[in-house]
Amino acid sequence: MDLKLYTYWRSSAAYRVRIALNLKGVSFKSAAINIKPGEDEQTGQDYAALNPQMRVPSLELPGGQVVGQSMAIIEWVEETYPDPPLLPADPIERARCRAFADIIACDIHPLNNLSVLADLKTRFGAGSDQTGDWYRHWIEVGFRSLEALAQGCEGAFLFGDTPTLAEICLVPQVYNARRFDMDLSAFPRLVEVDGKCQELEAFKASAPEAQPDAPA
Repeated sequence: MDLKLYTYWRSSAAYRVRIALNLKGVSFKSAAINIKPGEDEQTGQDYAALNPQMRVPSLELPGGQVVGQSMAIIEWVEETYPDPPLLPADPIERARCRAFADIIACDIHPLNNLSVLADLKTRFGAGSDQTGDWYRHWIEVGFRSLEALAQGCEGAFLFGDTPTLAEICLVPQVYNARRFDMDLSAFPRLVEVDGKCQELEAFKASAPEAQPDAPA
């Protein structure tokens, strides 16, 4: 039985997991969960029973167990399929790589999640311009730190000559920044690394527009 990834084409958290699985060359089946406001398939009874948090992604394992949260899923993937590694061998570099990824996964992304943007609109009356400003602001705050860290990294990628957890988190966030028309000229190293990743088949196959549930 293949792994089954419950995903949504534009979810950056699901995008991360797709990249990790594709970098490892691990085969998986996609099950689309439409989280678009107004569709909200993640709140349906069947999916809620699978993942009580009612968010994507979820990864169903061959034994029927289900793991939620993208970073936990990626950690399971790394431990189960160790080659090629997604973390540097050196313990300090591993910690730095995790810290880079966590700036995105723990600081930027939660503030820009669909549920937060919806709450800004429904509870506080924010319009599209205001939520767009909010979105870009928190990416900019995080990217300033990431750019400074990236400038000190050596190698073709951020932590060596192959992509790591850092790129797995960075590429979906750059995609989101461009989607919200953010000026990325202040972050040349991040843009450079993203460009190198886009040349790799694992990243191409993971891109939102390449997913079966992407609009035609």
